Amino acid sequence: MRLLSILRNPVVLLYTIPGLLIGLTFHEWAHAFAANKLGDPTAKNMGRMTLDPTAHVDPLGLLCLLLVGFGWAKPVPVNPRNFKNFKRDDILVSLAGIATNIAIALITTIAYVLIGFFANLFGSAAFVNIMQGIISINLSLAVFNLIPVSPLDGSHLFEIVFIRKFPKAVFFLRKYGYYILIALILLGATNGFISAAVNAMYRAFVGVALKLLMLIA
Repeated sequence: MRLLSILRNPVVLLYTIPGLLIGLTFHEWAHAFAANKLGDPTAKNMGRMTLDPTAHVDPLGLLCLLLVGFGWAKPVPVNPRNFKNFKRDDILVSLAGIATNIAIALITTIAYVLIGFFANLFGSAAFVNIMQGIISINLSLAVFNLIPVSPLDGSHLFEIVFIRKFPKAVFFLRKYGYYILIALILLGATNGFISAAVNAMYRAFVGVALKLLMLIA
């Protein structure tokens, strides 16, 4: 359905691209930035601590995202041997991309409400669709990456927390996580969870933006 909608209406593609480029680029940059701050310059030395989308975006992964709603960026190389505190630093690096996507969504929501109100742009389809695209894509990336299945960021958190209590489960997900993830996506098992979480966060962010608007309007 998504492929057909894009082919029938190329404008949908134009509205989607800004959100994808911003979301993927900042997500990967955040991983590189956090790793460097915590003692691992691997990504920085390889030119990945940059906001240049070409350094992070995988063309095939981006195309798949646009056409079928599932894709990938170039993974940021991390050498955990350079961390002073492996568990803490691995969690912080894993959460950096997720936190950055959430921050972008919050900032964009506030900008969307304030600019739309004061500049009277809510009637502009381009403004509304692009801004909402940036918000929804960044929130979706954040929630999606929390899924505790390899190679997503959530798998790092799961492994560190449960490696001692449930080692077999951890090693199983590490070995077969990619296939499980593909199955979940193809079956649509993640859609309901992601949509519910994104909608809840979006409503909360709009509430924050509206309160801010009431203070300055």
